[in-house]
Amino acid sequence: MAAPKLKPPFDLKALVARANGGNSIQEYELNQVIFSQGDPADAVFYISNGSVKVTVVSEQGKEAVVAILGPDEFCGESCLTGQPLRMGTATAVADCEILRLEKRAMIRVLHDEPEFSDMFIAHLLHRAARVEADLIDQLFNSSEKRLARALLLLANFGKEGKPEPIIAKVSQETLATMIGTTRSRVSHFMNKFRKLGFIEYNGTLKVHSSLLNVILHDDPHIRR
Repeated sequence: MAAPKLKPPFDLKALVARANGGNSIQEYELNQVIFSQGDPADAVFYISNGSVKVTVVSEQGKEAVVAILGPDEFCGESCLTGQPLRMGTATAVADCEILRLEKRAMIRVLHDEPEFSDMFIAHLLHRAARVEADLIDQLFNSSEKRLARALLLLANFGKEGKPEPIIAKVSQETLATMIGTTRSRVSHFMNKFRKLGFIEYNGTLKVHSSLLNVILHDDPHIRR
């Protein structure tokens, strides 16, 4: 579960001043769209504060949650690979402060700012490892274990040594979409986790490290 620390070794506003155009710091409110599926892929977004949900909608209208991203993470970076259009939609799930870097400005900053470049590479490596782990989780783990892992990741477990309150408004429907199950199953497992003392509800959702027990121990009575 451990992940590299991606805290930036730079001042965000100072970086904007040095980027020489093609950038801006913008604030987004809850449920405000940052970019939409099908939009031109012309910029990279760095999340300074807040949380962002990335979703994809199929031609049949089915929506899938690709990721929930938090502070010091990037989204929209696929534009650097030559992708002309956005493959998904990014939406604020909490009030956000986000740095927008146009593609040319992003490339320029990567060349001129080694500290920023190092953090961006660390982000890409972490994201690749996360995608691989997500696939393994989806293929081999029960829905209960998938939910436990999703909650620990949302609480940033492994980044700072202990879980944090989940500030973003992540609904049970969103959790169900993330782990590939139904809302009723998510509700069942959330109630179970709360009774066992793994999580708390008190205005915000708090996740305890004891939730790792669900992932580390096999239970033959768990159903997918």
